[in-house]
Amino acid sequence: MEENISIEELSGILRQSGIVGAGGAGFPTYAKLDKRADTIIMNCAECEPLLKLHRQLLEQNASEIVKTFHIIADCVGAKEAVIGIKKAYKKTIDALNHCIGEYPEIRLGLLDEVYPAGDEVVLIYEVLGRVVPPGGLPIGSGVAVFNVETVYNVYQAMSLGQPVEDKLISIVGEVEHPVTVRMPLGCTIEEAVRQAGEITVKNPVYFIGGPMMGFEGTGGQPVTKTTNAVLVLPEEHLLIQRKRSKSSIDLKRAAAACCQCTMCTDLCPRHLLGHPIEPHKFMRAATCKDIQDTDIFLNTMFCSSCGLCENYSCMQGLSPRSLIADYKNGLRAHGVKPPKAEAAPVADAREFRKAPMERLMARLDLAKYDKPAPIRSMAGEIKRVKLMCSQHIGAPAIPVVKAGDAVEKGQTVAEPAEGLSVALHASIGGKVEEVTEKYVIIRG
Repeated sequence: MEENISIEELSGILRQSGIVGAGGAGFPTYAKLDKRADTIIMNCAECEPLLKLHRQLLEQNASEIVKTFHIIADCVGAKEAVIGIKKAYKKTIDALNHCIGEYPEIRLGLLDEVYPAGDEVVLIYEVLGRVVPPGGLPIGSGVAVFNVETVYNVYQAMSLGQPVEDKLISIVGEVEHPVTVRMPLGCTIEEAVRQAGEITVKNPVYFIGGPMMGFEGTGGQPVTKTTNAVLVLPEEHLLIQRKRSKSSIDLKRAAAACCQCTMCTDLCPRHLLGHPIEPHKFMRAATCKDIQDTDIFLNTMFCSSCGLCENYSCMQGLSPRSLIADYKNGLRAHGVKPPKAEAAPVADAREFRKAPMERLMARLDLAKYDKPAPIRSMAGEIKRVKLMCSQHIGAPAIPVVKAGDAVEKGQTVAEPAEGLSVALHASIGGKVEEVTEKYVIIRG
């Protein structure tokens, strides 16, 4: 693995290898390589309840991932590289302590077992003491953040010449054998769930992503570069019922029941860092149709949608996050951009208002699903994949194959478009069955 590599060279490798943030919105990784970053952070906070893939991947591949992290730091000229990891991940910390001594710029940033420790803005404050301005990007504060699987994908691209062809996914919940398994991109969610054995409820719902920020999906939808987990839940579970609730009903319930206790604001992670997001004021203004103070609505754009307000803080079971998301999406649809705002001082009470993960899982009736989900290889084979051309923020990749073409695993099937974009690669070998602007289907 080449250590002395320029930003231009590394950017080219990452762009052509299809590397994006392996979770979240899928921001193209090459675009995070920036000389303004005096510090880089590797995120091993495992933000969402029940997810274990990052700590397991880092424990198993500590040496390779840490060396790659060092190369990224050297490439951008960062003076410090911090691995943000929860104190509870003792086996992973032990593995890291065996190899970080070789790299003087790398240190561990130990985190409490709270939610949402993995939110970039929260993570940066926890390990560096810096507040990212409201609406700002980490790079504006001299920081770039990468998660563990993303850094591992960089290692594979640099050392093995291997592009992103597959994705680690935790399959947990109402399954016989919870597991974290590497699946080819474009396989179905149902095929991934089968890797965990039998489903243990009659009416399963696939909740894709973490329980706090995930969404209800279907078994037939394809796995993408940002699919981190599938939580199999019974249809009657609280999380499913909340996701299926209608905004019109949520608004009426809020009008009838919101007592303005301010708990949603008092425990809001972004508000505690001084960002001007106050869910209780929004609930009052929205339910009363009070538009005298338009900042209350504009400031919804500073919400991170972590879900703490409606899944933990609100004792009435109301839905501030969902209602805020509706307003925020409406503003964006009309071309409204976040207002310019300065952060207020960090709240003195912040240390006492963190949400313990154990209590959050108990509140959401998830504690019974907190079981080991070890990493293992995929069983069987996948015979057909549907590769979406847009699995990242930015312009979709442009297909360069046509129906009837024979392709090999790892072959480029779509090139990066102009602007912010990355390539797409075949996750199985076979024949191209169908090509559109939106996807490429390959049958093995």
